[in-house]
Amino acid sequence: MIIKQLSVFLENKTGRLYEVSQLLGDAGINMSAFSVADTSEFGILRLIVSDPDKALQILRDAEFSVRLTDVVCLNSPNKPGALAKALDILSREGVFIEYLYAYSMDNHTANIVLKPDDINKCIDVLQAHQMELVKASDMYKI
Repeated sequence: MIIKQLSVFLENKTGRLYEVSQLLGDAGINMSAFSVADTSEFGILRLIVSDPDKALQILRDAEFSVRLTDVVCLNSPNKPGALAKALDILSREGVFIEYLYAYSMDNHTANIVLKPDDINKCIDVLQAHQMELVKASDMYKI
């Protein structure tokens, strides 16, 4: 249930996102999901990729500042209120979410990548409430 996510620190300058995507593409690594958060001086690119260990090494070899982080991915109905329901459950159980991002492949479901403060507790709470978690092997295939 734990998924490896890459966090890449990028200077805010033209071409940096291209460089990451080109390096990974040339290595045959698929990006399944990603998010960019930025400030005026730098950004953090968060990625779920088909081969996180290989991607980590490729980006480090290219002198990017990068690390692997454990996250969990919730598969949720893609309808109003579904995210609120999941977040309410986590909140009531004392699970703090540091950040999240989501994507939808169709009109029926959405995948929500969560970075909780306690990943094992988060997984236990979601499973106890019969919420569907995405397996790493399924996430990397997307």
